[in-house]
Amino acid sequence: MPKKVIVNDRMQHGYVYWRTKPVGRNFAPGFTPDLTPKQMLRLGVFGGKYMTDCDQEFPASWFVGAKLCAERHDARLNCFGVNASQSLSIWRRSGWLRAQDPRGWFQWYCRYYMGRRSADDARQIRRWRAVARHVAAIRKNCEPGDLECRRRQRQAVLHWAYDSRKI
Repeated sequence: MPKKVIVNDRMQHGYVYWRTKPVGRNFAPGFTPDLTPKQMLRLGVFGGKYMTDCDQEFPASWFVGAKLCAERHDARLNCFGVNASQSLSIWRRSGWLRAQDPRGWFQWYCRYYMGRRSADDARQIRRWRAVARHVAAIRKNCEPGDLECRRRQRQAVLHWAYDSRKI
């Protein structure tokens, strides 16, 4: 049964969307992320600064054990302990953001995972697929299981739900 969601956080006020698919299921063909949003938050992504004000929109269980820091970005919280993020201003200048998801791909993925489907899905899935070239670079240049090799690139692909610990 569709569920109406009204978002009121630091970046959106009164944004409404509908969850029309089962949580974590019925993804588009070929869209097969390795990690759930909950797993990503627990591993450490975006320096812990991401989604610290979104606890009303997403399940409380996502935030239990999540590596978050409301005050500032802290690369030490990232799975690989390095900064692999670009600033929100760069994302805006690059045209990667849409009004419905002002925090970018990960926000889109969290909402998609929870069952929202939107006109932006195909674009975001294409962006996710494009990250596979970075996965290929890790495979080409690193011994399997060498988590010290290309740590920044491993952290970056982790931001896109690819489990770079298994590469």
